[in-house]
Amino acid sequence: MSISADLVKKLREKTGAGMMDCKKALEKAGGDMDEAIDHLREQGMARATKKASRTAKEGIIYSYIHPGDKLGVLLEVNCETDFVARTEDFKLLSKDIAMQIAATNPLVVTRSDLKPEILEKEKEIYRTQAKNEGKPERIIEKIVEGKLEKYFQEVCLLEQPFVKDQDRSVKDRIDETIAKLGENIAVKKFVRFRLGEETG
Repeated sequence: MSISADLVKKLREKTGAGMMDCKKALEKAGGDMDEAIDHLREQGMARATKKASRTAKEGIIYSYIHPGDKLGVLLEVNCETDFVARTEDFKLLSKDIAMQIAATNPLVVTRSDLKPEILEKEKEIYRTQAKNEGKPERIIEKIVEGKLEKYFQEVCLLEQPFVKDQDRSVKDRIDETIAKLGENIAVKKFVRFRLGEETG
């Protein structure tokens, strides 16, 4: 079937993907906009996964001060080239991540950054809760694992639901930009300041 230029333009506006990618996705989806969007997201994620192994040593330190001047975030986001670091898309991503940190106060970037003793303490709390609720011994570990996954989504930046779109994670938001800009992007570190609060 022939895909109209107007339909391609609409898909491009919705996804930010290239014209040819939009046209191919629409052809594959038989003109179905939602299916084409899904296809583009899958393609983007596949590309992002391939790029994840590449070294990201360029980037920016992004600062965000929340309105009212009582909360701020400093954030290091890396990419592969200075050229990408200066693009609007990269700066917009950095701003989104900084606002995410301001809003949700994560502890770490990824779950591997969590100290083993913190994880053990959490597991112990969940085990005790389950025992106190009279749960059978055989399912307690399953309950603990389930609660731990929820905990990761709360405290690990990349696993948190993205505040601007709860159906996606912060990692999905980053992967989208990786697919669009064609470079690996990584959040290196962050610090969140609140007036009168001790920093960890």
